This record gives sequence, C-alpha cells and structure tokens, in this order.
Amino acid sequence: MEKPVSVPKTGVKARSRTGATIVLSVGILLAILFAASTAYSGMKAGLTVAAGIPGAIIGSAVVRAFAKRQGFAGTNEMQGMASGGETIASGMIFVLPAVLLIGASINFFEAILVGTLGVLFGIGTASIVENHLLIDSKDTLIYPEAMAISETIRASANGGEGLKMMASGFAIGGTLTMLTGSMLGWINNHFVLYGAKDFKWKFELEVNPLLAGIGFIVGLQVAVQMFAGSVLANFAVVPLIGYFTDMAHGGATVWNASDSAINQLAFDGISGGYIRYLGAGMMLAGGIIGALKLVPVIGRSLKSALGGTQRRSAFGMMLLGFAIVATIGLAALFSRSLLIGLLGGSLAILMAFVFVVVAANLTGTLGTSNLPVSGMTIASLVLLTVLFVAFGWTGQSETRSLLLLATFVVTAISIGGGYAQTQKATELMKADRPKMQRRFLLAAVLGTITVVGVIVLLAGQLADTSDNAAFALPQANLIATLTSGILTGKLPFTIIFIGVVMGVVLHLLKLPVMTVAIGFYLPMATTAIILVGALIRKVVEGRKPAENAKRVQNGVSLSSGLIAGGSIVGLTGILLSVSGLLDHGTPGGVLAGNAAAFGLLILLAGAMLWVLRKRPQPEQPK
Repeated sequence: MEKPVSVPKTGVKARSRTGATIVLSVGILLAILFAASTAYSGMKAGLTVAAGIPGAIIGSAVVRAFAKRQGFAGTNEMQGMASGGETIASGMIFVLPAVLLIGASINFFEAILVGTLGVLFGIGTASIVENHLLIDSKDTLIYPEAMAISETIRASANGGEGLKMMASGFAIGGTLTMLTGSMLGWINNHFVLYGAKDFKWKFELEVNPLLAGIGFIVGLQVAVQMFAGSVLANFAVVPLIGYFTDMAHGGATVWNASDSAINQLAFDGISGGYIRYLGAGMMLAGGIIGALKLVPVIGRSLKSALGGTQRRSAFGMMLLGFAIVATIGLAALFSRSLLIGLLGGSLAILMAFVFVVVAANLTGTLGTSNLPVSGMTIASLVLLTVLFVAFGWTGQSETRSLLLLATFVVTAISIGGGYAQTQKATELMKADRPKMQRRFLLAAVLGTITVVGVIVLLAGQLADTSDNAAFALPQANLIATLTSGILTGKLPFTIIFIGVVMGVVLHLLKLPVMTVAIGFYLPMATTAIILVGALIRKVVEGRKPAENAKRVQNGVSLSSGLIAGGSIVGLTGILLSVSGLLDHGTPGGVLAGNAAAFGLLILLAGAMLWVLRKRPQPEQPK
C-alpha cells in the first residue's frame, strides 16, 4: 500500500509572508501619507484629523483583498502605523514652524534628530506605564477612540448588527459633515448666542457628528465635567473681567495692547486675550498634580522593568535612556553652549516626562482628537522660556534652541497619547503589543522625516507673516508670540499664576483638574456637542442600564461610525480645500444662522435615536 504523499506547506507560508509584507508596506505608505496630509492641512487651516479610524477602514479593505490570513492583527497594524505618522504631524506643526516665524532657519537633519528623539522619549516613557494604563486601569480608563477603532475593525470584517450600526453611523456622520462647512458649506452647523453689552457671555455649539460620537462613548460624567469648565469660562470669568473693566471707563487696557481699552472688547476679544492663559495655568497645575499622583505607578513600573519582568518596559527604558543622553548632548551641540544643554535639556526632559505620562492617561478619557497637546506645550514652553530669561539667553540663536527643545517636548507629548491609544486598540484586538510597538516606532520616525520635509519645502511660504499669507499657522504663531512675550517681559505671568491657583483649588475640591481645565480651554462649541452625545447615551440607557447594555453597545458601534464618517469626510474636505479644488463658501439663505444649526442638531440627535430605537434581539444559539 502506497504511503500518502505529504502536501508541502511552503505555499501557505509564502502566502502568509506575502500578506505580512503587504500589510507592512501599506502601513508605511499610510504613515507617510497621513503625516504629509496632516502637516499640510494643519498648517493651512489649523485643523488635524485622527488617523486611527480611517486607517482601520483602509486596512480592513486591504486585508480582505490581499492579505486575508493577517486578519484583525493585520488591520490593526496598518491603523497603528497610520496613527504613528499622523500623531507626529499633530505635534510638530505646533512648534517647529515658529522657528521660521522668529526669522531663523530650520536645518533638515537637525530637525529630524530633534523629532526622532521626541519619538523615542515619548514611546519610552509611555511604555513604562503601559500595563498600568491599559490593563490595571481598564475599568476607569476606557480609551474611547481605541474602542471605536476596535469596533471599526470588527465591524468591517464580521458584518452583522455591529456592521449595520457602523454603516448607519458612517452614513449619518459623513452626510452631515459633507453638508456643512467641513466640505460643501451648504448648511451652517454653528449655533451661537451672545450676551448683552453689560454681561458679556457666549453660548456656542458645533453640530459635529464626530464629537457627538465621542460624547456617547465617554459618557455623561466626563462630558459634564468638561462642559462645566466651559461654563466657568464663558459665563463667569469672561463676564467678570468685562464687568470690572467696564467700571474703569476705558482706563483698563489689554495687557498686550496698551491702545485697546478692555471695556471696548466683545466676548471674543476678552476670551482670546485672557482665557487661553488662564487655561494654560490650570493645565500646568493639573499636569503636575496628575504626574505626582502617578509617581508610585512610575516607580513600580521602573522596578519591574529593571528587574527584567516586563520586556516592553525594559525596551522602553532603553529608548528613554538613549533619548535623555542624546537630547542633552544635541542641545549643547546645536546651541554651542554646555550650560544650555545641561539646564535647558534637563528641564525639557522633565517637562516631557511629566506631560507624556499625563497625555497617555488623558487619552484614556478623551482620546487623541481632544488631547490638549497645545495647552501642555504652552505650560512647558513657559517654564523653558523663564529659564532662558533667567540666564540671559535671549538672542535669536538661543531662542531658536529654545523652540527646538519645545519641538522635542511637543513631539514626545503627542506621541505619548497616540502610542497609548494604539496599544489599547492592540490590546482590545488581542494582537501583539511588542510588535505594534516596533511598527509604531517605525511609522513615527518615517512621519518625522516626512513632516520635516514638508516644512522645509514650504519654508518660504511659512515664513510669510502678511495678511495674505498662504498658511495661517495658528498654533505656531501663538507659540512664537508667547516665546517672544516672555523673552521681552511682555507676558501676563499674573494671569497664568491665577490659572495655576484655580487648578489647585479644583484639586482640593476633589474635582478632575485636567478634565475641567480642558473644558475651560476648549471652545464651548466643542464641549457642548460632546455633552449632547453623552445625553443621547443617557436616553438610550434609560432607567435600567443593565437591561439596555446591548443597546448601548450598538450605540458605541453607531458612534464609531459617526467618528469614522466625520473624520474621513472632514479630512477629505480639508485636503480638497487646501489643494484649491474646493471652496467651502459661506452658507446663505434659509440654511444660514442659528435656526439651520439647531435644525441640524435635531436631525443628528433624531437620527441617532431612531437607529437605536429597537431593543436588540438576543442571539439565537447555534
């Protein structure tokens, strides 16, 4: 009797290797694509869109078409690499172009080294508290956007009720976003009410499906705390400033414009001149308090890493140690001053360490889309600039070194949040976190090269500060103004200190400082629509949340679709706009004004509740 002939498995292995190569190649392409597009659109319009969900949707299509054996892990790998590239751009564009705005130049290789060190430092720091944030705190830190990413991956592959909810949310979010100023500009989506002259308040709400979806996922408690910060700013602090300055009858002038009387300013003028600095002070207090509370966690993670029981932490320690030594060395080399390298580099490292841990923690509550990177960067920049002033380092070359150190800090902070969110999604998908760590690192380094390349190529246009400048650079202009203000002594230190005191008071009242501070810092338009999403979840839960758990889960899938539709269409609109292929225009006629925005809000809420109206049927046993 003939022996059965064994079938060689080389074909299966080859297909598996081919699929893995396709996934890695597409991941690299997505990292570069999202880094370039986010850098360009962010500097043009001041807006960035998180890449996790678009990356997941693209990844699912690639896996289904070319790499089925890679499954969820392959899709997750591609979305993580897309996030790595986008995360770099969302941080670096806040600070690096400010070097051009002060009249200095950017060296391509120097900027790449600074950004890469920020990447290594951010991943290294976040990885040593990774297990605590992702696993030990899974009941308190839900990582809403990571949940949305995992829902997107599952729904795209499995189909069924989850996919239907995702599709419905995508259709609702994409359609409403397309009709508003994010793309076609047919319907006004901004509801605004102003108070009287003697009581200067402002209520605003942006009908944004993406933010409503985030509100549904984070829930009512967090949404109310954020909204409370906005209420404090819009209905208490600004009216109070307006009230007392009105009593001065024009005698009180704006802190940075002696020819402008505060009592002549409307709400937006007062808010722009004072609220952002109070918010920066609150975030400074919240960031330091939050980091101090995590000191025991950091200590346990370091002990575990040094003991060799956590390979991920050990690798993170290696990255962190190298980044610390290299940052101090390069700071001394670039500034041609050993003292600047030691003192400036050390302070930058300290600020980055504090805020990377805080950013990774905050991402568990808010996601990366609403992570206050700019607020934490401002707080760090203020301390760095004070150090430079104290030692008399106020020349242009020293200011350039200061901004490069700030670029290192903002890159590390942004990476800390993006890395934590990507690893949480990887954990939810039960994929390989060490492998994702390496892929995210590769994507972030490629993103750094891409973003610096875009900035250097556009340097001539970015340095243009005229009214008709091609790039608005809102964040970088703020950073440049803030730095120059401190160096020249023209900065409201008193206002920032008051913000710090407000943050301490919130802590003493046992309120979440950073969550309230974020609401204080962000426009009410953002926090109000997040609250609307959370209220819709409360309606869906009803009086018996346990019985409606499945309906809430469907709501999470629906919200994931809202985030996906809003982000993809919003990103498309930005790219079409900045490329000159689309002119948003201004909504007019019956589709303009508050009535149109209110009608759009009713339409959004009604559509969400209608889709979730039926009680889900229990699954039949197979």
